[in-house]
Amino acid sequence: MARSTVYRHWPDKLALIADAFETFHDQLVPDTATGSPRERVERLVWHVAQVVVDSTFTACIPALIEGAERDPRVREFHHRYSAQRRQALVDVIAEGVAGRDFPADVDPELATLALLGTIFYCRLMTGAPFDPTRTRELVDEVLGSGVSTSG
Repeated sequence: MARSTVYRHWPDKLALIADAFETFHDQLVPDTATGSPRERVERLVWHVAQVVVDSTFTACIPALIEGAERDPRVREFHHRYSAQRRQALVDVIAEGVAGRDFPADVDPELATLALLGTIFYCRLMTGAPFDPTRTRELVDEVLGSGVSTSG
């Protein structure tokens, strides 16, 4: 595709990148309309873990982080995009806290950061990505196992 064709569709590189991220997200995001809050949290966390383990998006993460350090427009996009994508998980956790599926003292934003932070930390800072098959274990660790111990 010629450069003139690209700029006919997108005003600049950042707009092209933003559109690619949105398209990728829209095609792969799991349905969160059904299931208990715990099931939906596990579905969202598993999805993120899968994407981070094996996708084209994964190769973009370090470049996006570096670009955000150098370019204020990329930084603004990166932070806005990340906040928008996180919000679905924050909302489901808040619903679970309100419905007593999760402990009342769980902070939905902090729990979201703990869940996603584990996945991204493993990807960026260790030699092994987070294993998606451990999603339930991670959710249990952050949000509790859901098994009541009161008598």
